[in-house]
Amino acid sequence: MFYLLNYTRKPVSSILYDARLAYSMHLAISDDGEKFQALNHNSGVLFVKATENEDGSLNPKSIKNPFIFQLKEEGYGVVAVRTKADGEDDEESRGCVVLFFTKDFLEYEELGLFHLEEQYVEEVICEFEEECYIVRWKNRDGICSVGQTSDIRKRDLDSVVMMTEETLQKSVILPKNAEIEGAVFHNMIEIPENLAERLEKKLLTPMNTGMSFPKQVIASSRSELNQFLAMVSYSDGTFVQKRVDWEFSDDIFREEGRYRIQGKVHQDNYLFPIAENRADPCIGRWNGKYYFIATNDADRNRTLYIREADTIPELLTAEEKLILDCETYPEIGGLLWAPEFHEIDGTLYIFHAATTGEFYCEESHVMQLKEGGNPTNKEDWSRPRRVVKKDGSKLCEDGKEITLDMTCFEWQGEYYAVWSQRQFLPKDLGAWLYIAKLNPKEPWKLLSDPVILSKPEYGWANNHTFVDEGPYALKSENTLYLTFSSAAVDTSYVVGLLHIEKGKDLLVRENWIKTNYPILTSRSVEGEFGTGHNAYVTDEDGIVWNTYHARQGVDGARSSGIRRVHFDIDGVPMLDLTEDRDLVEKYKKIETVLVVDKNGIGKRGGLYGTD
Repeated sequence: MFYLLNYTRKPVSSILYDARLAYSMHLAISDDGEKFQALNHNSGVLFVKATENEDGSLNPKSIKNPFIFQLKEEGYGVVAVRTKADGEDDEESRGCVVLFFTKDFLEYEELGLFHLEEQYVEEVICEFEEECYIVRWKNRDGICSVGQTSDIRKRDLDSVVMMTEETLQKSVILPKNAEIEGAVFHNMIEIPENLAERLEKKLLTPMNTGMSFPKQVIASSRSELNQFLAMVSYSDGTFVQKRVDWEFSDDIFREEGRYRIQGKVHQDNYLFPIAENRADPCIGRWNGKYYFIATNDADRNRTLYIREADTIPELLTAEEKLILDCETYPEIGGLLWAPEFHEIDGTLYIFHAATTGEFYCEESHVMQLKEGGNPTNKEDWSRPRRVVKKDGSKLCEDGKEITLDMTCFEWQGEYYAVWSQRQFLPKDLGAWLYIAKLNPKEPWKLLSDPVILSKPEYGWANNHTFVDEGPYALKSENTLYLTFSSAAVDTSYVVGLLHIEKGKDLLVRENWIKTNYPILTSRSVEGEFGTGHNAYVTDEDGIVWNTYHARQGVDGARSSGIRRVHFDIDGVPMLDLTEDRDLVEKYKKIETVLVVDKNGIGKRGGLYGTD
């Protein structure tokens, strides 16, 4: 039997672990009920949504004293006291608790408030007993009550009577000796082994646990040999194929025979940072080469430089070439932010933000590479065009709203743009994500009206400021993933995740599923703070890489990093797999027998030869 422990945390500081993060439900797991492993880097997995005002602005919320219970049907419920973001009393929630359902503690349905009485509720417990749900709670005055309902979804009690606090506490089961940094325990339940294993695979960073390679391979050349890949296994039950760097001369292929050869599983090495004072990094592939571009914090975002190389590792030392500045065009006056490469119908573009002069006029722009042009040649790029609506009007009004971080992707035969837009006047609403169809022939023009895609409704997204920005798409066969960044551009900066299934309309907000917790934070990788604004590139081996920025230390400059994207047991991207976990030293070396056969593997029936 396995045990699941539910807890919140004590806030550390606004810099390291703010109340909006600490006042969320955290989970830990155990196979003996005593020693617990904190999940998700000891970070929250269940956050409550903000409420929305008539003007669209948000009222951020947190939770305290969450309690997990088994549902009558399959799945689990969570009840908690909803508070203001900092944990203070929330008048909107007076006398109420908030209710959630979940099947696996990975995705949650927030059902809303459950009214219990008129006084503030301090603690709440819910259990299913003898065909009905029993709800017990204590209010601000210390008075304890109990009620019941046959249908918890209705959020309405059939009867209410008073009870003693001793009876209330009897339902709370806690571990005796569990130690988790900053934890405030609330309750513990038994869960089946298959659910425990799934939570471990989804909410713990994987570790390389093995490697396999054929004992014998047949090839007539190095190119044929290189078709044999190492199969690297991980603790989450996934496998990744990696190429091998062989340690012998090609002279071995001159004569047929059997040879014992050695090599190492290939692993590119990217120590953080790969580029200092470079934020919002993006790597693109174009005509067989790789290109690196990023926001230039070193000169207060007044220039954009490109690097070109034959491989991604070579980009780290490649020469930088200026392609855009703030002096060439009168309408481009500064704040050159978040440049991205996008190939649309065989033409290369750079999407970026710029302003005529001041911050409140920042808008999304597009530059086009001329036919046959060289991406590192400034003169081969068109004058930046401001993105406009389908009728040719401005995307938003100068001085009142800004747009930035526009990205582009193709999905099921159509192109889409997603961007961040923030209204400042007459009221600052925070930055929201918008989506619209894009004209591939003129990708500075929308083909549909903008639709709100996401607001910073969770505590991790409105931490220090209300921001959703930096979207970037990552596609699988049946699912479109969209990562985005949230909160202030400081240590609170994080990466969130949206996804939508193939066949659903991207312009319907309800078709998208937002993961309740961020997938990359300052707690994901030791020493990297404020991780965010990421993009993806796939290399010649089919490996997907995540480029992102973070800070070395809480006061460090925003600098670029790169890390392999790991896809979990469900194919969902994981962004916290570091090189030391991706490939363990003892699994790097390979030894096999090479059979040099002039007929080659194509004549011998199979890629992996025989053992």
